[in-house]
Amino acid sequence: MRTPARFGPAAIALLTSTVLVATSGRYGYHRDELYFRAAGLHPAFGYVDQPPLTPLLARVGSELFGDSPTGLRVLPALTVGLVVLLAGVIARELGGGPGAQALASAATAVSGFPLAIGHMLSTDTLGLLSWTALSWLLIRALRDGGTRWLPVGLVAGIGLQNKYLIAALLAALTVGLLITGPRTVARDRWLWLAVLLAVAVWAPNLVWQALHGWPQLRMVGVISGGGTGFSTPRWSFLPYQLVLYGLLLTPIWLAGWWRLARDPALVRQRCFAVGFVVLFVALIAANGKAYYATGIYPLLLGAGADPVLRWFSSARSRRIVIGTALTLTTAVNAYLFLPLVPADRLAGSPIPAVNPTAAETVGWPEFAATLSAAYRSLPPDQRASTVVLGNNYGEAGAVDRFRSEFELPAAFSGQNSYHGWGPPPESATGVLAVRVPEPTLRRWFASVTSVAHIDNRVGLDNDEQGQVVWLCQGRNAPWTTIWPQLRRVG
Repeated sequence: MRTPARFGPAAIALLTSTVLVATSGRYGYHRDELYFRAAGLHPAFGYVDQPPLTPLLARVGSELFGDSPTGLRVLPALTVGLVVLLAGVIARELGGGPGAQALASAATAVSGFPLAIGHMLSTDTLGLLSWTALSWLLIRALRDGGTRWLPVGLVAGIGLQNKYLIAALLAALTVGLLITGPRTVARDRWLWLAVLLAVAVWAPNLVWQALHGWPQLRMVGVISGGGTGFSTPRWSFLPYQLVLYGLLLTPIWLAGWWRLARDPALVRQRCFAVGFVVLFVALIAANGKAYYATGIYPLLLGAGADPVLRWFSSARSRRIVIGTALTLTTAVNAYLFLPLVPADRLAGSPIPAVNPTAAETVGWPEFAATLSAAYRSLPPDQRASTVVLGNNYGEAGAVDRFRSEFELPAAFSGQNSYHGWGPPPESATGVLAVRVPEPTLRRWFASVTSVAHIDNRVGLDNDEQGQVVWLCQGRNAPWTTIWPQLRRVG
């Protein structure tokens, strides 16, 4: 008879997804979700700043579960549940028993980064799943070879259709394989068939990038230069790893790295230990964001769970130490990364400083209502010739999302793919502009007047709070001249 412990990873995964769905509607949309929603309504094989898979999932989620924050977040919640399950599967693949499998899944489930990305739609959500699934499949392929390589190629191709960062993992593991072996895998024809499969799956996006001048390369340059959100100094990259998965869980993943590096039974998987170091060095050198390497941690937690359990001399000490670590990590990370604190209390909490994403999920209906009031105050003939111009894709996406609830005109922005969905029609002689610099607006409009200020009603400091809404009239140049100057990648 199977013991209940064998069902641990599945039960923990189900509980994780349930909690994420249950809390998904407590705050509003994140600006990236508003952008993905809009991109999903403009289907393509690629976008300026990303491959097509996450916008496609935004469209699918909205169609299946409703055009709401919860509707967008059902699939991310299920995705993180699969990551939790796979962490336990990896522990089993590496020889861990039921207890190690449950520990690996539990440690993954309560970690900060999975909780943070599990209650919002993000390229990082599917990225975490693709990295974890790829790690599991590579463990099997390195051990058994043959047709085991084909799923590796399929998952790699799908991962590349979501976010190119998975190529960094593959490159780092290739370096690890060259250093530690087994180099004989290069003679396995199934490996090369897997490479061809990955390229074939990725090909539509590659063609799109080539036809559009490789805009992703420009995006990589902006990220490396620190020109996007969540960019941090190079020195903070390593310390930040302790926050992303929880300080008290650090011994587990460190034990996992050490085991992969030293355990004779895992010699065919030693490339993961070297690849982990190579990946870190490369990301720090490229000024990558601190969370870019987080997809490797479910593997490390899966590898480290068994030795951590064996370190304790008695079941009682094991329960006390591990139970305390998991309980405290759960409490801290749930507070910081789940939308549990009411929105009107966020401003007085440490949450926005640690988890800036939370602040960007509050105030979008109020933002739309403010613009609507300014728009409705215009005479009817001026309304017909006025559009909204947002400085970023979140502001334009919020107007597009709430047009059915508030009286609002069409929205445009020069950022990323929104630029390609413009310019406004020549009949639009006026704009309501948000966060576009006043001197810039005065170059193109005879009249620029402050008509409102954005207020999220809870005193929470975010990008839009307190910003001026400008009414710009008397356009003095054609949009074909103005629009190229508004293009911005970031």
